Amino acid sequence: MSGRTSITLLSLGHSCVDVYQGAVAALVPFLVAERGYGYAAVSGVVLAASLLSSVAQPLFGAVTDRRPLPWLLPVSTLLGGAGIGLCGLGDSYGSTLAWVALSGIGVAAYHPEAARVARALARGSGHRGMAWFSLGGNLGFAGAPLLVAAVVGLGGLRLTPLLLLPALVGAALCLPVLRALARQRAAGAGPVSRPGRDDRAAFVRLSLAVVCRSIVFTGLSTFLSLYVTQRLGGGSGAGTAALVVLYAGGAVGSVLGGALAERWGRVAVAGWSYLVAAVAVAGVLVVPGPALYVCVALTSAGLYVPFSLQVTLGQDYLPSRIGTASGITLGLTVSIGGLASPLIGGLADATSLRTALVPLVAMPLLSWALFRTLPEPTQPPVEPGV
Repeated sequence: MSGRTSITLLSLGHSCVDVYQGAVAALVPFLVAERGYGYAAVSGVVLAASLLSSVAQPLFGAVTDRRPLPWLLPVSTLLGGAGIGLCGLGDSYGSTLAWVALSGIGVAAYHPEAARVARALARGSGHRGMAWFSLGGNLGFAGAPLLVAAVVGLGGLRLTPLLLLPALVGAALCLPVLRALARQRAAGAGPVSRPGRDDRAAFVRLSLAVVCRSIVFTGLSTFLSLYVTQRLGGGSGAGTAALVVLYAGGAVGSVLGGALAERWGRVAVAGWSYLVAAVAVAGVLVVPGPALYVCVALTSAGLYVPFSLQVTLGQDYLPSRIGTASGITLGLTVSIGGLASPLIGGLADATSLRTALVPLVAMPLLSWALFRTLPEPTQPPVEPGV
């Protein structure tokens, strides 16, 4: 099986996993409607998905740096689906948190190993290969609100077991990739590792920039549907549409980021994208009427263009620890945004949702400022073995 086919299958499998990251935020309006959860309570659900994932992804990355574990791909996909599939059963808030946390662990186990495999399969294609891998995840995010609306919107939370179906598909898609990797290892045909010197200071600054991105993205993911419904009316459909726009922009942004970076460099492209995102987030809060959706789309593009670029930058800043770098840029710093959600929810309960979202405007500006301090890596692309 060719590397391009493997990347395609891996990207599709990635979409089946990231459905479950997007599903957590998409379930928020239904948890509010059916169970009467307040802003702080639903923020706790998002936190449950994020907290264990934040801690676990770098740990899984460190483990896979020592020993590749490709079997984690199908197993973690099934765990992610099982958690979301079972979270709607029963009325206990504690059980809901536990099932969502299980899903977060599955997502955490998937990403470091999958990013390592994707970089290996991409070989010399660099940014574009990782961009196509990231595209799959972004499509999964974008499809999550539609899937949740189709299942839970029609039959209520009791139908969440149907949300297991993408996990079954994703696990099946992993199997041909695993067979191809096994054949490569048997033939001794894996790519050659060419690690350079670690730049830990740059990696720390990059990680802080991704944390700021995570806070604004997770905050909007959690509360955008409720906010748009309040602003525009139209029931849950208006809010679901806004989430779809927020996530769907990632499909364009990830691929566009890879193409732009080959011409102007990853650091410059990511930095300017964050400036666009800051203006767009402000627009979400002040622009009246349906034009708000345009601002949501620009926010999505500004936040997603840097997404895959940050993963490869992290890998190039820590070339001797590809799994750890992937676990942090895809995991700890991305999921840690969920830690801010309860603060936003508590502020919204005390004031208003619009007021609580205002601090998010500053986050992309901080990311931009941090990117201005980063060097563009000059070493050749890392090509880890499989």
